[in-house]
Amino acid sequence: MADSAEDYGNYTYEYDLEYGDLEELRVEHRQKEAIHILSVVIYIVSFVLGLVGNGTVIWVTAFKSKKTINSVWLLNLAIADFVFLLFLPLHIDYILRDFHWKFGVAMCKINSFVSVLNMYASVLFLTVLSIDRYVSLVHLGWSHRYRTRGRAWIACGCIWSVAAAISCPALIFRDTMRLSDRVICFNNFLTQDGHIAAMRHIIIVVLRTVVGFLLPFTAICVTGILLTIKEKQSRGLVRMSSFSRMVSAVILAFFLCWAPFHVFGLMELSIHSSLYLHNTLKAGFPLATSLGFFNSCINPLLYILLGKKVRHILKRACLDLTKSSLRELSQSVSATDVESVAEVYQASLSEENLESMA
Repeated sequence: MADSAEDYGNYTYEYDLEYGDLEELRVEHRQKEAIHILSVVIYIVSFVLGLVGNGTVIWVTAFKSKKTINSVWLLNLAIADFVFLLFLPLHIDYILRDFHWKFGVAMCKINSFVSVLNMYASVLFLTVLSIDRYVSLVHLGWSHRYRTRGRAWIACGCIWSVAAAISCPALIFRDTMRLSDRVICFNNFLTQDGHIAAMRHIIIVVLRTVVGFLLPFTAICVTGILLTIKEKQSRGLVRMSSFSRMVSAVILAFFLCWAPFHVFGLMELSIHSSLYLHNTLKAGFPLATSLGFFNSCINPLLYILLGKKVRHILKRACLDLTKSSLRELSQSVSATDVESVAEVYQASLSEENLESMA
């Protein structure tokens, strides 16, 4: 245990949400590595597609579609992704500057907090969405009595509060440090006691894996299995709608995108015992993090591809926006024509008055 504590005292981490060895950072840890270039490409694609896609989802669910409980879940899910994507350029800038953080300690903490908050909020909203789907299809009587938009918004408030609370370690432990000509943003677990630093790291990783992956995954799998069994037993009385299939695709995409990140997180706990494992994490963690971040731009694409109602609402909203723009343009042109006619008329009157005076 003493050797483990000594190792941990000299070890800290850096990869975006996660980690990197300080000794590696002092030497050849550069954005020119192919793996970091690929990460930047994924980040840029995620930012462009995600900002447009989630912004559109927010606009449609908040202002254009019918106000339903499902739209409440989708709206909050899109808000979580949208807010996270607003901070993504900071990650891009960090990598492009050879991992030099120029935004100060406060933004280092806030940026990491928002990233972790997005992960927790997204998975919790998907879990509640899955449970709500099961309840609305199987327990119709209870659903009609207690399933309301007001209660849905209360549940959303609770989810945001829980996600923010368990994301607070990012505000506590994220820190900056100058290494030669660079400033890095990293998780600073260092204390006088290396064992305490190790325990802090282990607790954070286990909490993130259990609350951010295993428990939601279990709850979603259980409700999915129960719903499938109920559908088969009902002989057609309970049917999976296109919305339910779309939700299933969104959930599957989330876990596929974030599973590698959590696997690497657990592997990282035994990094000191194997040089091969260290090299594996060094190569894999940036890509695993990029894949997790890429999930923020996938949901809107799935809504459009799999949701017939979503496509109909989006098409109708776009048509309404086009009609409104054309109407405003027509009114503007008409007003300009009227002003031109009035000016011509005034000019002709002035000429007639001058001729009569002459």
